[in-house]
Amino acid sequence: MTQSPPTAFDIADMTWPPPPYQPPVPPVTAADGVRRFDGITYATTPGYRPRLLDVQVPAGEGPFPAVVWIHGGGWLDGDRRYPPPTVPAALLHGTVLAAGLALVSIDYRHSLEAPFPAQLHDVKAAIRYVRAFAGELGIDPDRIGVWGESAGGHLAALAGLVGPADGADGTVGVALEGAQGVGSGETGVLAVVDWYGVSDLVALAAHPMPPMPSGVEFPDPYEALLGASVAERPDLARAASPVTYAEGPTPPPPFLLVHGTRDGLVPYSQSEVLAAALKGAGGEVTLHPVDGADHIFLGSPDIVSIVEESVAFLARHLGAGA
Repeated sequence: MTQSPPTAFDIADMTWPPPPYQPPVPPVTAADGVRRFDGITYATTPGYRPRLLDVQVPAGEGPFPAVVWIHGGGWLDGDRRYPPPTVPAALLHGTVLAAGLALVSIDYRHSLEAPFPAQLHDVKAAIRYVRAFAGELGIDPDRIGVWGESAGGHLAALAGLVGPADGADGTVGVALEGAQGVGSGETGVLAVVDWYGVSDLVALAAHPMPPMPSGVEFPDPYEALLGASVAERPDLARAASPVTYAEGPTPPPPFLLVHGTRDGLVPYSQSEVLAAALKGAGGEVTLHPVDGADHIFLGSPDIVSIVEESVAFLARHLGAGA
């Protein structure tokens, strides 16, 4: 069947270039009253896949405080829909919603699509988008927090610490706020949960990567993120390190850092360094070591309590139920 060409009215409504984002799709309401907005395009860039986010809003009267969830995967992999395999999606999502928090799960450009700071630009764009469309989404634009794991924890920490002026002086040749999607607007957050994220790429350069299984090819995640080795671009490595921004013109937002003490991929010391820097800057920070756990909390017998602690921290600082 041949599709009819656009009418004159359709053509008149078309714009070029296409808009850098799309308004929220209509929600689907589940039997329990939870509203879902799936696959919203929050940012587009010619030559790249559209960046998408999903929103889940609790049943009841809003607006609700919101948590932006940032997936891990070494900045090379991962998907907004799936937490790490040790953390069931139903557990994470259900605990967030039961606490009276909306959940915003985002994708971002991977490092082989675009090196740093593209990933941070996308996180900032998602926060701007949520604020711009807060009314349609049922979200309180003044009560937003971020939560990420591994690479997403690193990006969550940066989102909590990097302000519009950071990088604007051109000292590392990158502007960190970005103008993707909704090109301008406030990107600050009230609280950060960082699960086993990188905090100091320069220090981490001395930590050997765990060996890959035979036949598995996986690029060096740090070189892929920076587009060069840390030795070649120490300035960019510092610009991509959350510890660089712990000391700012205002105290940092409250942080919860959760990290396995036997993490062979991102050493526990990375969270210790960030905790010390945040405390030195007058910030409120809680460092929770998960004794004996490896990366993604492998070996921990109590994932449920880790999720519950993280959600309770966010609910407290975002005023859920207020």
